[in-house]
Amino acid sequence: MFSLVAFIPRAVQQGVPLLLGSTGETITEKSGNLNLGIPGVMYVGAISGVIGSFFYEQSAGAAGLNGFLAVFIPLLCSLVGSLLMGLLYCFLTVTLRSNQNVTGLAMTTFGIGFGNFFGGSLIKLAGADVPSISLSATSAYFSKTLPFASSTGWVGKLLFSYGFLAYVSIIIALVAAYVLKKTRVGLQLRAVGEDPATADAAGINVTRYKYVSTCLGCMIAGLGGLYYVMDYACGVWSNDAFGDRGWLAIALVIFTIWRPDIGILSSILFGGLYILYLYLPSGTHTEYKELYKMIPYVVTLVVLVITSMRSKRENQPPKSLGTNYFREER
Repeated sequence: MFSLVAFIPRAVQQGVPLLLGSTGETITEKSGNLNLGIPGVMYVGAISGVIGSFFYEQSAGAAGLNGFLAVFIPLLCSLVGSLLMGLLYCFLTVTLRSNQNVTGLAMTTFGIGFGNFFGGSLIKLAGADVPSISLSATSAYFSKTLPFASSTGWVGKLLFSYGFLAYVSIIIALVAAYVLKKTRVGLQLRAVGEDPATADAAGINVTRYKYVSTCLGCMIAGLGGLYYVMDYACGVWSNDAFGDRGWLAIALVIFTIWRPDIGILSSILFGGLYILYLYLPSGTHTEYKELYKMIPYVVTLVVLVITSMRSKRENQPPKSLGTNYFREER
């Protein structure tokens, strides 16, 4: 029987990587940069955290792990790896003014290849019999729930049964929404995304805003990849297991009309659609499950059509999205 108490927590866990990816991409797009490299960034963020965790576990031993270091080292490695991807994207598109679409797609290919190469290398170092490595000792710290979750019944199951990164992702989305809408920094960032020439003429450093917002967005998206491996997948890394969540995160930006706060519930919705095929009856007809797997992508297409029909200006993307700024043409 279908159980909401069992379904919703899994939908939330599926939605957290989407929320972090879409929040990071929203911040990036508000500056006018269209980063289609988010899937690669999330992949690099995940493998960077896995590398840090793997070598820490190897040096300290599963029984000798320090809780703080077990969390801090993967987090730091993930943020650094994602930051380097953001810097690479900015250098190519802002400094060298290369095509943003081509650069983003190239970074996705690079990020997935980077993750698979180093993931395969770690699997060989671990000498695993299966093509994956398990970092269960580190994962236990990431997936640890609030102490009163088990004693509050279905309320605890629905609200308190998640790792700390799930709550961090919600806080990041709310803070991002507040900064973008209510602060001077957010106003200037939106000005850069709408009309960089006018913003530049007003004394706003366009290059700085593009670099900072894009790098910050990549770091947030990278945490989505780390969450997937360390929490949702229980610390198990296997090549190409991340799927197409990065592309769904980009689609979610459009679905939320570039508002990170709306992304909180939207990511849970998409997360639920992503695993809905596991709960729908198919009987002996396994081919039906393949049709059910299409649901989130069909919804994405419908959302794109509806979004394109919106006439309100506040529901439209930044005017300069995807175009490079040439100051000489101002």
